[in-house]
Amino acid sequence: MLYREAGQFKTTYMADQAMFPIVQDRWFVAALLVIAYLVVPNIANEYWLQAVLIPFLVFCMAAIGLNLLIGYAGQLSLGTGAFMAVGAYSTYKLITAFPDLNVIVAFLIAGVITAGVGLVFGIPSLRIKGFYLAVATLAAQFFLSWMFNKVPWFYNYNPSGTITSPPRTVFGVMVTGPEATAEVRYLVALTLVAVLALAAKNIVRSRIGRSWMAIRDMDIAAEIIGFRPMQTKLTAFAVSSFYCGVAGAMTLCLYLGSAETEAFDINVSFLVLFMVIIGGLGSMLGSFLGAAFIILVPVFLTNAPQLFGIAMATDTQKHLEVMIFGGLIVYFLIVEPRGFARLWQIAKEKLRIWPFPY
Repeated sequence: MLYREAGQFKTTYMADQAMFPIVQDRWFVAALLVIAYLVVPNIANEYWLQAVLIPFLVFCMAAIGLNLLIGYAGQLSLGTGAFMAVGAYSTYKLITAFPDLNVIVAFLIAGVITAGVGLVFGIPSLRIKGFYLAVATLAAQFFLSWMFNKVPWFYNYNPSGTITSPPRTVFGVMVTGPEATAEVRYLVALTLVAVLALAAKNIVRSRIGRSWMAIRDMDIAAEIIGFRPMQTKLTAFAVSSFYCGVAGAMTLCLYLGSAETEAFDINVSFLVLFMVIIGGLGSMLGSFLGAAFIILVPVFLTNAPQLFGIAMATDTQKHLEVMIFGGLIVYFLIVEPRGFARLWQIAKEKLRIWPFPY
């Protein structure tokens, strides 16, 4: 088998604690990036880029943010959609008020603004946790949606109440607006996800990530040995909200082009939560696998009758899609409650000791 680590000796602690200590893992990730950057933009049509791959990357970003909060810090949140809305509306105000501002910089500033909002709504986590904290963050979902609807300043007094991404360029290439091609928007979204996912992976491997996991496992014991619960929990909310804010900015500028508050309603919060649970809590890979499952399976179910030459009424097809999709979620959670990331980990462990898998 190719997936073996025999002969791969580690001579330093840095090599032993590397993000990808096995050479085959590094080659696999490098091959994925080459395919994503060079192959996919050349072979994928506009439908796949606009309707599948770009929303997949957007939800990967949101799932990473929520996984940092729930999977690593153990703080339950149902306000992901609201924080994405903060990122979208902040980006809209920034790029309309400052036309010369680089749109990527606007994304990052919107993420910082969202991090500040996340700090405010993370304050209840200092006194409550579990389902009570989920209800407190759910209040953020309704309050922020109401505010963006009722305060015309956020949508520049547009009579329709919608926000629209104006055309902006980066290094002379149109990135946002109607004239921006799907290939360019896909590459920008891919770059943002790749860079920020790498940053998130390093954060959870640092002292900050270890403090999150200590609070998650047993907050009282963590406080006794020197971790500060207030600082740790609020940091988790801030970093998580930053990622969700960038995801909201990507939703507006790279995916939808124009949006209302309904684009960031409670259904989006639950959708991202399902991605994290199905993919695997406390796993960067799980965020990608969960987003892929939630985005790609409905696309396959929608096109399955045509692929197999089955004639079916539209309403019947939609009902079957919902039933099959829900059944698959239940099945995979029964098979492995820890998500797809755990299944992938088990498969790798079996390959490493083949032909004597346990």
